[in-house]
Amino acid sequence: MTGFRLKTVQAAVRGTAEVPGSKSETNRALVLSALAEAPSTVSGVLDSRDCALMMDALRGLGVTIDTPSAGTLRIQPPAGFRGVPDGIDCGLAGTVMRFAPPLAALADAPTRFFGDAQATKRPMLGLLDGLRQLGAKIDANSLPFTLSPGPFDDDAEVAVDSSASSQFISGMLMIGARLPSGLRLRHTGLSVPSRPHIAMTIDMLRARGVHVDEPDSSSWRIHPGPIRALDLRIEPDLTNAAAFLAAGAVTGGTVTVPGWPSSSLQPGAQFLNVAERMGCVIVQHDDEVTVTGPSRLQGVDVDLHGASELTPVVTALASVAEGKTRIRGVAHIRGHETDRLAALTAELEKLGVAVTEHHDGLEITGGLGFQGPVELTAHADHRMAHFAAIVALVRPETSIDDISCVSKTMPDFPQRWEQLVSL
Repeated sequence: MTGFRLKTVQAAVRGTAEVPGSKSETNRALVLSALAEAPSTVSGVLDSRDCALMMDALRGLGVTIDTPSAGTLRIQPPAGFRGVPDGIDCGLAGTVMRFAPPLAALADAPTRFFGDAQATKRPMLGLLDGLRQLGAKIDANSLPFTLSPGPFDDDAEVAVDSSASSQFISGMLMIGARLPSGLRLRHTGLSVPSRPHIAMTIDMLRARGVHVDEPDSSSWRIHPGPIRALDLRIEPDLTNAAAFLAAGAVTGGTVTVPGWPSSSLQPGAQFLNVAERMGCVIVQHDDEVTVTGPSRLQGVDVDLHGASELTPVVTALASVAEGKTRIRGVAHIRGHETDRLAALTAELEKLGVAVTEHHDGLEITGGLGFQGPVELTAHADHRMAHFAAIVALVRPETSIDDISCVSKTMPDFPQRWEQLVSL
């Protein structure tokens, strides 16, 4: 095997894992600070490729971002956004490719957007259609594309199908207050995935004084007005934290994550409920959470529509659980960094795990069938690297072809993981 050898343990994992800030909250805070009427300070900022790409995008659009201390940013909004004809690199970051174009629609000149090779496959049509309805001209329906701002209607009403990504809704909501008459936004598809992320966006808007109405589950009204500056601290990334807690769950050990909020809009918080249903004991006290795994995890039937980024971690637990696990409601993750359902199926099959791929999820019968060396494929997806690391704890001679993809949200994941599982 030529890949990165993953750690296998002979005993239960017991320890504490510090987890850096939430990518979702960090990048929303950056965008809203760029839209605000005065400077804001954001601390606890995640150091990752996605966040670096967002800062580069904002700087290109005219935002000044300083770093007064490690993990702290001072964001100075511009008098007006400027176009970036040389282009904004979105990498493979969904938040950048879906949140920066609405800002560019407010700019004074065209902006080109491009990204990694895999980014051309990520869904964009719903967002771009929405921006076209606002008056923007866009020369393609996926990356790469050039957006040319157009005059806004006095009464902006937009209908988009956001079935492929809740980020289409969040991206539009964040600029609504800056439009001349605000924004009336309606989702036209069947169901919106990852609704907690939309709730996070709305909560962060309201914290900055933006008036948001929700007439029904598929409609939003953003009233025009200023977006207040706000100094805040970012919560730990609970989806990243779920991988560390899973180390305790899969080995019958005990793992504690400090800084876990008592209540949170992050979808990753739903991991605790899933882990408990699989047989884990959950203890929340003050600002920390502890997960203790059972002697054998139990399969579950779970709908992860609202927390789909947990699918790889839950799949890892399901691969060793007793009985069947059915994961439902996550068809939209086929458009994430990779087609995650196809990728998870391929990697489970390498491990000898019985799996059936459905249009909206997976059915997994626990039991690692094959022994001996196996190299898993990361598919350029940080969550797939987390999946592999969890499985490897109980499956010797497991490696992964590329560990560097974790830089998307947690560049030091290998070091943090090694520190936890080697105790």
